[in-house]
Amino acid sequence: MKKLTTKERIKYLIDPHTEILTIGEDIDNNKPSGITIALGYIHNLICVIVANNHQIKSGCYFPITIKKHLRAQEIAIQNHIPIIYLVDSAGIYLPLQEEIFPDNNDFGKIFYQSAKMSAKGIIQIAAIMGHCVAGGAYLPILSDESFMVDKSSGLFLAGSYLVKSAIGEKIDNETLGGSTMHCGNSGIVDYKFDDEKKCLEAIRKKIAKFTHHFSPNIIPSNKKVPKLNIQYALKKLSKTKKINQDTNLIIEGIVDQNSFEPYKALYGQTLLCGYAYIEGFPVGIIANQRKMVKKTQGETQIGGVIYPDSAQKATKFIMNCNQHMIPLVFLQDVNGFIIGSKAEKQGMLKEGAKMIHVIANTVVPKFTVIIGNAYGAGYYAMCGRAFKPNLILAWPQAKIGVMQGKIAASTLINIKKNTLNEEEEKIMRQNIEKNYSQKTDIKYAASKLWIDAIISPEKTRYWLAKGLEAASYAPKKKMKIGMLQI
Repeated sequence: MKKLTTKERIKYLIDPHTEILTIGEDIDNNKPSGITIALGYIHNLICVIVANNHQIKSGCYFPITIKKHLRAQEIAIQNHIPIIYLVDSAGIYLPLQEEIFPDNNDFGKIFYQSAKMSAKGIIQIAAIMGHCVAGGAYLPILSDESFMVDKSSGLFLAGSYLVKSAIGEKIDNETLGGSTMHCGNSGIVDYKFDDEKKCLEAIRKKIAKFTHHFSPNIIPSNKKVPKLNIQYALKKLSKTKKINQDTNLIIEGIVDQNSFEPYKALYGQTLLCGYAYIEGFPVGIIANQRKMVKKTQGETQIGGVIYPDSAQKATKFIMNCNQHMIPLVFLQDVNGFIIGSKAEKQGMLKEGAKMIHVIANTVVPKFTVIIGNAYGAGYYAMCGRAFKPNLILAWPQAKIGVMQGKIAASTLINIKKNTLNEEEEKIMRQNIEKNYSQKTDIKYAASKLWIDAIISPEKTRYWLAKGLEAASYAPKKKMKIGMLQI
């Protein structure tokens, strides 16, 4: 029986004429992950889909495969939406077992999260669409219901070759762990089907029976198209110097027309905060202002840098959004926190810590879009990956790193200044800048799954709207704040 490809399986599973949002798409074609993670609609309910790619080393799990699978489960947990596993995996890739098997965030975490998800009432459905061996065989059985394709799939702790080698028993895979055996003898599998399409159609019907359980907490109002076309806004910005680019234009290209309501507009101006709507969903926006700004006292502040007053403003705004259950959207183009003796005296560390503290304890959905730079602790404070945004997206020109390559080179050279001659200094600078350029590139970040997707600017609004829709099913929580510095 001819097997469908991974993309064909997903396409057949989701509603016709709807778009698939791929999470952690493979960037390096020479190092495919062997798994596809997607968000898609099944009977108008947004679901997470995890599909092993049987065409890549029989769907084996590599380190990046584990990372992507865990990310898929995290999305289902955060949003409390169904997750469907299209299982077709030979299990752990044995040559790399020490990087996949034993640690906290390795293969076992998939089982752990699956069990925890079940306790939370998150729907998990598994379709066994190929030979699933060892660890790969446990996941379907940890799910709520399991489906199996006749003749082309198998489920066993060890395949026939290993059984023969280990205990001397001679048996074929179909007899050992085929659909007839598991549906009729072991009772492990719930349903069997003649082919893959019938199996996928059955999953669709099953999800249709569950949709009445899902009632969104946030109902979008009437949406309005943005005031500006995002490409027009970017073209307009490109005509100004980087130090004078007004991020308000980007905001107007993403949010519903005339919906942005600035919060403390004259205070802490290097961070733009305000309430808005995206496709009718209410949001709180926190965005780095790129242009140079002047405080009311006349002091100039550098765009893209977080100052004590802007951090203080953002902290209060984030708490307000949590108080009123408004999701947060972070638009990152940050060079970091302001440094120097004046900043230390003004308590930059204290105000930065407060901002980080409230983001870590936020209970509303949060989304991060890196539209430019994401450097230093500013990346953390603007809801970087470690702070568990529901989605973290990036534009193609984005950069992620501790600091810019030129600054890193100058810093490291200054440390060794007395030990380098002119030629050595030149070579060292070139090497550092080249390395930083490669490692801060957004494609490198995507290959490590530090971000969920690289998106074009015009897709920003669409991705955020779908993320907000998924998040609307998550149960409401009450924010708790620990010890804040005063």
